[in-house]
Amino acid sequence: MARECRRLLIPPQRLAETAADGQLMLSADQSRYLIKVLRYGPGARFAVVDGAGHLWDAELLDRHQAQLLQPLAQPLCSAPPPRPALVLAAAVVKRDFDLVVRMAVELGVDRVVPLLCERTAVQGQLRPARWQSIAEEASEQCERLWLPQLDAPMLLGEMVQLSPAAHRFWATTRNPGLPLLEQALKAGCSRGSEEVWLACGPEGGWSPQEETAAEAQGWQPVQLGPTILRSSTACVAGAALLSSWRAALD
Repeated sequence: MARECRRLLIPPQRLAETAADGQLMLSADQSRYLIKVLRYGPGARFAVVDGAGHLWDAELLDRHQAQLLQPLAQPLCSAPPPRPALVLAAAVVKRDFDLVVRMAVELGVDRVVPLLCERTAVQGQLRPARWQSIAEEASEQCERLWLPQLDAPMLLGEMVQLSPAAHRFWATTRNPGLPLLEQALKAGCSRGSEEVWLACGPEGGWSPQEETAAEAQGWQPVQLGPTILRSSTACVAGAALLSSWRAALD
């Protein structure tokens, strides 16, 4: 069984400040996590990832510093970004959007686009800084080498015009003639696809105008199953289906 090795996400710009001998200054939050949360002391080993596909072994020196055990230019492990990239465009929902971000990252989504729709009722509760922190924590926890991109909240009308060359699916309900998402993925997407998008709507559902606009821009309507799901549940279910489909391509 592989030894558990906790990971610390440090972005490339911070890693660029690493001393020539590989010594790395820890932020207050990183020090607290290693020492107070994990109870690590000097000599404890952990991994450092940059969120851009690279990993190094590291050793804690003291509460303020750590030592990279490989040269910065020669990481222990490197990996290309996963392909096809999975994009979840998710309507911001009233209590559960923190969960949506966390679960999407854990399930392997590569980009999350928070949507503001006609029936979105939480504009005063947008917390992009908190969502970014949640995405980083989830990326560390589930041992991803690539940190998913989290977009700024976007109006739906702007989003539906993005990435016209990508495979774009629009989760909707009460239309039994629509294909299931997994059927549409198998029929129209492949390893050679650059991106696969899935849009999931707000608690009150898409408006008729939004449905019409999306289809006019080439989005394919699909269903996620026979039942009506909460918005947050639909996002998690859709993310799981995307991830499972991509994994099956290997």
